[in-house]
Amino acid sequence: MSPELISILVLVVVFVIATTRSVNMGALAFAAAFGVGTLVADLDADGIFAGFPGDLFVVLVGVTYLFAIARANGTTDWLVHASVRLVRGRVALIPWVMFALTGALTAIGAVSPAAVAIVAPIALSFATRYGISPLLMGTMVVHGAQAGGFSPISIYGSIVNGIVEREKLPGSEVGLFFASLVANLLIAAVLFAVLGGRKLWAQGAVPDGDDADGTGDGGGSSGSGDAKSTGESTGETTGTGTGTGGVTGTASSPGPTAVAVRPEPGAGGGLGGTVLNPARIATLVALVALVVAVLGFDLDAGLTAVTLAVVLSAAWPDDSRRAVGEIAWSTVLLICGVLTYVGVLEEMGTITWAGEGVGGIGVPLLAAVLLCYIGAIVSAFASSVGIMGALIPLAVPFLAQGEIGAVGMVAALAVSATVVDVSPFSTNGALVLAAAPDVDRDRFFRQLMVYGGIVVAVVPALVWLVLVVPGFG
Repeated sequence: MSPELISILVLVVVFVIATTRSVNMGALAFAAAFGVGTLVADLDADGIFAGFPGDLFVVLVGVTYLFAIARANGTTDWLVHASVRLVRGRVALIPWVMFALTGALTAIGAVSPAAVAIVAPIALSFATRYGISPLLMGTMVVHGAQAGGFSPISIYGSIVNGIVEREKLPGSEVGLFFASLVANLLIAAVLFAVLGGRKLWAQGAVPDGDDADGTGDGGGSSGSGDAKSTGESTGETTGTGTGTGGVTGTASSPGPTAVAVRPEPGAGGGLGGTVLNPARIATLVALVALVVAVLGFDLDAGLTAVTLAVVLSAAWPDDSRRAVGEIAWSTVLLICGVLTYVGVLEEMGTITWAGEGVGGIGVPLLAAVLLCYIGAIVSAFASSVGIMGALIPLAVPFLAQGEIGAVGMVAALAVSATVVDVSPFSTNGALVLAAAPDVDRDRFFRQLMVYGGIVVAVVPALVWLVLVVPGFG
């Protein structure tokens, strides 16, 4: 059995064990990377750790740290209220606002993970407060980022168009952009319809000042405490609130009258409606600074977020005391472990081996669809741009035969390799998983994994049918 085939089988075993035994997949992947790297690929520790995603580690830690502080001092709550007012209370429009926002950011040059890192925490905080499916909100953010990701001035678009030019293939910058835009827009529309969007429309507009949990503008949650009104049909209501001093109030009423206990708005505790205290103003400035630093000066999103979080922690330690504990450490372990193993696969040539095997098939249309599937599967765990950079040159030999249109094939590869970034093992999917507050992370992880699997199974065949079979280009 070849080393490449062994490495793929070990990856399958990792998935099976993680699914059936509830062991953190990242820890399993680290063990697999050690075993395969040492015994099969003859790699030393440096070779194994070469695949460790240090940049993604810092992004996940930094962004979740910064937004944990924003939740603790009530800034995300304030942003949620501002978003509701922006759309005149129609909560159903918010997923589309987030889709358009991330799309605009990537279209003007933001790296896709940077746009998702900025938007996802706010979008998912909104989803938690208003009972929107976190899967809907998270996938809308990611698909929005990919919708704008191939504009002629975007990072992805510039890279792919550069590869096409270097390989002397026919190309269409506008065609590439619209292929990705339309594909992601259609997927987003289906998700919106399936994951509760129609019910959100049926609800109409949220009354001005209603924060959907019965507290109005006078009170609310700040991440360290929340206020809820539940059980109107049973007449039972509970409310809790925690201020920065750690004092918690709870009330439960079994009677027919619904009563919610609201935390008093303090310097760091309750929401206090639309009041901007110094901590929240500073946090908003920090979030704007993150956007400007990443988009305007091309600074690293993770290092910038950590720096801003440290500054806020030093200025308001009470608000930030528990923020480090709210970093999504289990997600960090999972993603870093899996990507380290994928790095071992790349180091030992498994991915190139698979791609060359497909490229050697004598039937161009069959080779084309298999390359789309390889791009989708591998990109769900690795760099989308890296995969496109490897697969487009592999397609050159059968594109030269003239039976396959180069423009359609390149667009199909680009969409296949990026639309799967909703996978929790990709950078964007990992950011969504890490940014979701107050969710069952294991359940949310499984939802993202299942949805990512559906995308991998369905989308490459569809884009192949629509873009490659007709012979565009």
